[in-house]
This record gives sequence, structure tokens and C-alpha cells, in this order.
Amino acid sequence: MRKLVAFYSRPDDVEAFEKAYWETHVPLVRQVPGLLDVVVNRFSDSPMGPAPYYMTAELHFADPAAFDAGMASPENRAAGKNLMSFAKGIVTFAIADVARAPEPVA
Repeated sequence: MRKLVAFYSRPDDVEAFEKAYWETHVPLVRQVPGLLDVVVNRFSDSPMGPAPYYMTAELHFADPAAFDAGMASPENRAAGKNLMSFAKGIVTFAIADVARAPEPVA
């Protein structure tokens, strides 16, 4: 599995961000071809104090080919343009390949 992970700093206007994210952005993201799932993680604190991010979002694809096709799609370009209309300057991205830890040997 390959995924795009978006890291969001705390927005100045949380209410406006949440409204734009859930009402406009997520419906656009859900149209991206090959997308399997969207997982959002909202943080409160970390074991060492305030969390470094407000939230992360993961866009899951079956494999690198599906990821590449989805990222190159017009639907993804539309979602990216929308995202920059309300999250420019507070979002960064990373691409991750999912690896599962081996089962412990008994």
C-alpha cells in the first residue's frame, strides 16, 4: 500500500478550517481515482507536551501504480487547488509505503 500523508499545523481559525475541510475538500478527495480510504487523525497532546501537528490525513492507494495514477488525475489537481485555498502555509506532505511489523516468534 502507498499513501499520501498530509501534516497540518494548527490553523488560525479552526472552525473555518474544519468547515472547508469536511464540506468541500473531502468530497473532492473522495473523487480521486484509485483512492481506497481517507484516514484523518486529530491530535490533542503528545507524551512530551503539545502535539507538533493539529491533524494528519492519509490517502490510501493499493500500490504505487494506483497512487501515481490518482496523483496525476484531474480530480486530484482539483482537490489540491481547493486545499491551497484554505490550508496554504499550514500543510506539508510525505509519501509513505506501508510496512507491517512481523509477527512475534513464539
